[in-house]
Amino acid sequence: MADEKDLRAVYPSLRGKRVLITGGGSGIGAGIVEGFARQDADVTFFDVTNDDSRALAEKVGARYIENDLLDVSATQQAIAKLESGGGAFDVLVNNAANDDRHSIDDVTEDYWDNRLGVNLKHMFFCSQAVIAGMRSKGGGAIVNLGSISWHLGLPDLVLYQTCKAAIEGLTRALARDLGPDNIRVTCVVPGNVRTPRQLQWYTPEGEAEIVDAQCLKGRLVPDDIAAMVLFLASDDARLTTGHEYWVDAGWR
Repeated sequence: MADEKDLRAVYPSLRGKRVLITGGGSGIGAGIVEGFARQDADVTFFDVTNDDSRALAEKVGARYIENDLLDVSATQQAIAKLESGGGAFDVLVNNAANDDRHSIDDVTEDYWDNRLGVNLKHMFFCSQAVIAGMRSKGGGAIVNLGSISWHLGLPDLVLYQTCKAAIEGLTRALARDLGPDNIRVTCVVPGNVRTPRQLQWYTPEGEAEIVDAQCLKGRLVPDDIAAMVLFLASDDARLTTGHEYWVDAGWR
C-alpha cells in the first residue's frame, strides 16, 4: 500500500527551484521543508533550533542555516550570501512565528517590540531581501503564513493576533506593488494544526472540541498546510496573488 505522502501532488515547476523557508526546523515549517524537498526543489531554511534542524536537513537533503530573524541586518546579509553562492531565490516562505501566551497586563514595551519582531517584522525584511533576485529571474512567489487565531479572537494572544492580522494586510500590499514584476504574494491561514508545540496548549478533550467545531472532522497536520503552500508556490498558481487561502477544515 502506498504511503499517503506518495499520493500527494507533484509540481514539475518546483523541481530545482531555489526555496527559502523561515522557521523550518519544526512544526508546520518542517512540514513545508519536507514538502519542497519531495518536489526536488533546492531548499534552504532558517531556524535557531540546531539539533532538530540539522536532523531534518540531513533527512530530506535540505540546507539549514542557523539564523536569528530578530537581527534584520544579519538576516539580509545571510540571504545575500546565499544568493551570491547559489543564485536568486524563486520562492520565499515566511513561516517563522511564536505563539507564546501572554496577558494584556503583562505586556511591556520591550515585550511588544520583541513579539512584533518575532511574528511580523522579519516577514517584510526577508521579502525585501529576495525581491531584487526575483526580479532578475522574471518573477517569483512569496508565501506568508497567517493564522486563524485573530479571526476567532482567541484569548491570551493579543500581540500574536495583532501581527497575524497585519500579515494579511502586508500580503495584499506587497502583491499590489510587486505584481508588475511577476512576483506573486499570498497568505496561507492555517487552522489548529497538530504539532508537538500545540499539544502544550490542548488536552485531548480540547482537541476533540476543535474537531467537533470543524466542518470536516479530521485533525490538521503540517502536511496539510504544506500542500497549500506548494500549490501557491508552483506555476499552477501563476495568476494567484494578493489573497488568503484557508486550511482549517472549516473551523470558523
